Order: sequence, then C-alpha cells, then structure tokens
Amino acid sequence: MRTQQDFSTASEYVYRELRKRIFGKKLRAGQRLPEASLARELEVSRTPVREALRRLANEGLVDFIPNLGARLVFPTPGEVQDAYELREYLECLAVKKAAKLIRPPDLYRLEENILEEEQAFAERHLDEYLRVNMAFHGIIAEASGNRMLAEFVGNVLSRIYVYMVLFESFFDFDSNPSLDEHRQILSALRHNDPDLAEKLICTHVDLSRKALKNS
Repeated sequence: MRTQQDFSTASEYVYRELRKRIFGKKLRAGQRLPEASLARELEVSRTPVREALRRLANEGLVDFIPNLGARLVFPTPGEVQDAYELREYLECLAVKKAAKLIRPPDLYRLEENILEEEQAFAERHLDEYLRVNMAFHGIIAEASGNRMLAEFVGNVLSRIYVYMVLFESFFDFDSNPSLDEHRQILSALRHNDPDLAEKLICTHVDLSRKALKNS
C-alpha cells in the first residue's frame, strides 16, 4: 500500500488518492469534497488538498461551488445527452473525412491502440483503458485532415471521459464489445469506405451512451 512518502509531493499524493476513489466509484457524483476533512483524513495540510482539487477541476472531475467549496461533478441527464449528441455529429463527420484521407501510419496507430486497449481491459486498468479508448477516436479525428474538427472532437471527448468515469460500469462483463466495434471501424477505414465507417461510428457512440449508468 502506497503512503504519502511514495510521492514527490503531498499534493501529488492527495491527487492520486482522490483519483483512485473517483475511478473506484468510492465517491458519488455531486459528493462534496471538503478541504478540512480531507486534510485530516489524509494527514496533510489544506494547501496540498486545495492544489489536488484544482488539478482535478482542470480535468473536469471537480466543480467549485461558491460558498460550498469543491464537489465531484454532477452532470444532469440532459447535459449527458447533449454531449453525446454533439459527439455523434462530430465523430460521424470526422470518420467520413478520415475514410477518404487516412494513411498507412494512421492505420498502424489505430491497430496499436486496439492492442493497448485490449491489454488495459484484461488488466482491469480503468485509467489506462479510458486513455487509449479516447485516443482511438482522437487518431481518427486527426486523420480527417481538419484541425479544427479534431480540436472540437478532443474537447467533447474530454467531457465524455468524465461521464464514463462517473457512470459506466466497465468491468461488469468478461469481454469488451467496444474492442470489436473499434476493429470494425478500423476495417472500414482500411477499405476507404466512408458510408460504412460513418454507420459503425454512429452505432458505437450510441451504444456507449446507453452503457452509462444512472445518467
């Protein structure tokens, strides 16, 4: 078990501990994160707690509410729906463009990404799994050739990442349907089939939305 001494700073220790609790579903969406009680519990001063909370806020996991302090984010069902609607629109546009422009190095990166995703799932490493899962979609957006579109896709994926952390039960099943969906999307891109690629990614995004719990 790691202790504070295993990290370079007290702030890093608090940050890692809170992230572990968030990813482990030990904290609920909307739950308050009072500095004073966290400092006592983790045996640090309030300053590293405040720094860790700000870092988590920059990642979209924590909100600061006037007169109430920090809390874990609590998106409404409407906000989740809006984000997924935008994601579907942007990613369908990106994958259609990518299917016409994608190059062998991009295809190789996608293949490597799927292997990394498979390993992260097998190891039940949620943080790494989410990183490579989102990276897969980012590679496709970059391959669209539209830098602004890729930036917008990255922004909405960052928001979706938070919702997945809070509401998706990733490891309640032995196999990962997302991997097969990614392989099918890669095959459509390899065959430069924009219509099939668009159909597959739209279905993939919709299934991802439906996998969220309590949202």
